[in-house]
Amino acid sequence: MSGRSDSEISERNEEVGKGEEPEEKEPEEIEEIEEARRARWTATGTGALLTLAGLAAALLRLTGSAPALVPAAYALGAAVCALAAFLGARGRTRRALWLLIAGVMVMAFGDQSD
Repeated sequence: MSGRSDSEISERNEEVGKGEEPEEKEPEEIEEIEEARRARWTATGTGALLTLAGLAAALLRLTGSAPALVPAAYALGAAVCALAAFLGARGRTRRALWLLIAGVMVMAFGDQSD
C-alpha cells in the first residue's frame, strides 16, 4: 500500500485522460491502478448483490405475517447497500465497505426481530 487514497489514484487516471501525453508508467503504478479498479468493481458488485438480496427479503417478509419492523429493516439495509454500491463505483471503496457492513447489520437486526 502506498498510503494514497482511492480518489487520488482515480484523479491521476483522469488527468492522464485529458489530452496529456500518457507517460510511461512503472509496474508499481500499474499494479496500484489495477488494485483500485478491482476494489471499485468488488464494492459495486457486492453492494448491488446485497441490495437485491435485501429487497427480495423485504418483499418476502412483507407478504408474510412478520411484524412491520422486519421488512422495513431489510429495505433500509438494502438502501444502505445501494448507497455503498454507488460510492464504490465512484472510487470511495473504504466508505463503501463500512456502509456494506452497516447495511448487513441492519438486515441482520431485522432478521433477529422476527
